[in-house]
Amino acid sequence: MPKKSTTKSTSKPKPLIVLVDGSSYLYRAYHIPNLQNLHNAEGMPTGAVRGVVSMLKRLLKDENPTHIGVVFDAKGKTFRHEMYKDYKANRPPMPEDLQVQIEPLHNLVRALGLPLLCEPGVEADDVIGTLASQAAKQGHKVLVSTGDKDMAQLVNKQVTLVNTMTDTRMDTKGVVEKFGVAPHQIIEYLTLTGDKSDNIPGVPSVGPKTAAKWLNEYETLDEIIKNADSIKGKVGEKFRDHMEQLPLSKELTTIRCDLKLQTSIDELAIQDENSTELRSIYKHLEFKTWLKALGEDDEESKVKEQKVASQPTKTKYQLVLTNKDFDAWLKKLKAADLIAFDTETDSLDYMQANVVGLSFAVKAGEAAYVPLAHNYPGAPKQLARDEVLKKLQPILNNKKAKIIGHNLKYDRSVLLNHNIQLDGIQHDTMLESYVCNSVASRHDLDTLCEKHLDHKNIHFEDVAGKGAKQITFDQVELDTALNYAAEDADMVLRLHDIFWSELQEKKKAKQKELYTNIELPMLEVLSNVERNGVMLDAMQLEKQGKGLSKRIVEVEKEAFKLADGKFNLSSPKQIREILFDKQGIPVIRKTPGGEPSTAEDVLQELANDYPLPKLLLEHRTLSKLKSTYVDKLPALINSKTKRIHTSYHQAVAITGRLSSSDPNLQNIPIRTEEGRRVRQAFVAPMGYLVLAADYSQIELRIMAHLSNDERLCEAFAKGEDIHRATAAEVFDLSLDKVEAEQRRAAKAINFGLIYGMSAFGLAKQLGITRTEAQKYVKLYFSRYPGVKTYMDNIRERARDQSFVETLFGRRLYLPDINNKNVQRRQYAERTAINAPMQGTAADIIKLAMIKIDTWLQDKAAECKMIMQVHDELVFEVEKSVVDTTKQQIKQLMESAAELSVPLVVDAEVGSNWDEAH
Repeated sequence: MPKKSTTKSTSKPKPLIVLVDGSSYLYRAYHIPNLQNLHNAEGMPTGAVRGVVSMLKRLLKDENPTHIGVVFDAKGKTFRHEMYKDYKANRPPMPEDLQVQIEPLHNLVRALGLPLLCEPGVEADDVIGTLASQAAKQGHKVLVSTGDKDMAQLVNKQVTLVNTMTDTRMDTKGVVEKFGVAPHQIIEYLTLTGDKSDNIPGVPSVGPKTAAKWLNEYETLDEIIKNADSIKGKVGEKFRDHMEQLPLSKELTTIRCDLKLQTSIDELAIQDENSTELRSIYKHLEFKTWLKALGEDDEESKVKEQKVASQPTKTKYQLVLTNKDFDAWLKKLKAADLIAFDTETDSLDYMQANVVGLSFAVKAGEAAYVPLAHNYPGAPKQLARDEVLKKLQPILNNKKAKIIGHNLKYDRSVLLNHNIQLDGIQHDTMLESYVCNSVASRHDLDTLCEKHLDHKNIHFEDVAGKGAKQITFDQVELDTALNYAAEDADMVLRLHDIFWSELQEKKKAKQKELYTNIELPMLEVLSNVERNGVMLDAMQLEKQGKGLSKRIVEVEKEAFKLADGKFNLSSPKQIREILFDKQGIPVIRKTPGGEPSTAEDVLQELANDYPLPKLLLEHRTLSKLKSTYVDKLPALINSKTKRIHTSYHQAVAITGRLSSSDPNLQNIPIRTEEGRRVRQAFVAPMGYLVLAADYSQIELRIMAHLSNDERLCEAFAKGEDIHRATAAEVFDLSLDKVEAEQRRAAKAINFGLIYGMSAFGLAKQLGITRTEAQKYVKLYFSRYPGVKTYMDNIRERARDQSFVETLFGRRLYLPDINNKNVQRRQYAERTAINAPMQGTAADIIKLAMIKIDTWLQDKAAECKMIMQVHDELVFEVEKSVVDTTKQQIKQLMESAAELSVPLVVDAEVGSNWDEAH
């Protein structure tokens, strides 16, 4: 018996070959939600490019390959189209906003030094198949990065698939586990099932399970065909009826592995990056993080030097633990022109939070942190909180003081827990940022510092930990707390210099007034409304919750009966299976992933003709109402005040509208009986009534003012029912001849057009033909030509300057107004029409709130402002003064702004919020 050789092989192992399905990457990146709105300053979409390159960078990091091929489909038809004219016939053309990203993506891939392949007449799959086959024959291991199931046919001992989106790999065993057949059977598996996305015909009723079962039983398609007569049932009949098309389907499904390519395996070696080209592309696409990673060229270095020249290079942060040091800082604060101020607390709930420490800065680069209540084991002795606050009270309560901070509404409310008013607020950097550019995605301190100061702040998680192990700030060690807290005050001072300088510019004069006269005063107003809170009848909600639970169970039973079986009414997947697969209801719209949509508007349309979608909508509405309000609201009642206290957000909506959270009071339904019952739980205390004051048709009145349309202004001036007046104009009738259906149509036109609704949308809403809807629109504009002129002019102005403004100078930037993508451009155009009206309405109610809050200062016992919901203000009013208070509030709201048509406020009272409507 010959001995085994003990000589070690000296041959060098072949490098791994990575092949990337660039076309698969491209479409996946395009449909990633948080990338869909990315664009540069020119309005060019950049999300797909960003997504693809991110995936490539991750792949390179994970695999560290020396050889790679990034393969894309070429333009035009392939040999499969010649073979079968309906190949991919169901696929819509590539979206325009994706098309424009292909060239910059290709350029970027090449600049990264990655070989890019794009072969005409064939698909990326075929190029990858050929390269994988060649590489495997040469002894290379091959990794194919794709999300395409067709590629499973390439898998063997040498070839593995990786899906970077799910971070999963598929070898031979993995193919069997996923598909139930071996890789060499995948072609015939796909032949049997067909491929809807490519429009490759399969055998009707033969799905993945049946295909796998047959191939496991007969091994090959040829054997299945030989035994066709033995396949029983309808599926057997359908197989026999469609056997003739199987050879074509098989050929369409088979990935070519024998192409004659100009690129060899050796030419897939990764080259050096072209940093000059990368810098140019990153700049154009505004990929700032990647641009920063490249370093700066000489010109950028000069610009950065100029930008940070006024910023200190060193910081001096002081931990204040003695009366001597604190007194020294008191002198600095009293002498300072501006005091940057921040609180550190033990809770995010402003009604329960206690001050743990205070930070100050009066000069950029120098700040102090005064710890007051850190109580971890071994914590050093700190100054007494009550004594420190008492010494600070003359400064913080002084209206002549010049205090600046970031989101000072929170700090004000926390200090009120310690009987400190914080009357000396001069500036808030969050509001400055918001007024300068409301479209900016975030206005938090960390984001602003990174964007405007090129500085990365210490994050709260860095000092307090994350998740279940996160500690409260009073447990943070002082040395760590110092840099975190003092940095916040320091950075606020630096940010203020930037924002205030911008608002001082002549071209920003109206924005400065908006900030000074509306947003900054609103800070205190909203703090007062939040702390007033709202009384809630928890017992009533508990009773309603039981009724909702009962009805939800009834709806489920009715749905199960219609579906002929139980299913999860909250599962989109199971709903799709029941509605579209089992019941054959027509598909109205698909998701980005190609699945039938079960969105609310889709179900609403289907509910007109089918009972099950109607039940699904009712179940969805009742479940949301119960979980969001009926169950949640009682749990939010404050143990001390016995009220709920929402948080209003000024710097979120781009139009200036307020939003609220914990709880969200803006979206409690009013049109449904169950929604009104929730509002009935918002009650007044003994001896008081709820007063609700609502602007009547304010956005239509603003439209009349902005358009100066003669007929529209005249109708409002006469106090006419505007929808009836519009119906009379459009249908050429006298006011007394207008019927209810005509008024309904006019109402849809009035509100639809100011929101930029198309004739198609109007037709859908009114249940009429598009031709009829177009006729209504044409008639409307012929009777109100000023409205048409305004809409045309505002769109044109938006295209020229990329923004529109409210009457009070709030700028609403529209980066997509000149976008080549039709849908995005049209959306921006609709926003250009509506945003000045919605934004002006938001400004007017804020002005009203400021006036009312001032008036209420001496009437705190008689009346409290307790809620703001869009165009409505809600109050608690003592019964004895309800009539005079109602009239005064109406007068203050109606005089909040002067338009060319009167502002009208409807005000009613009741024992609860619903009664007051």
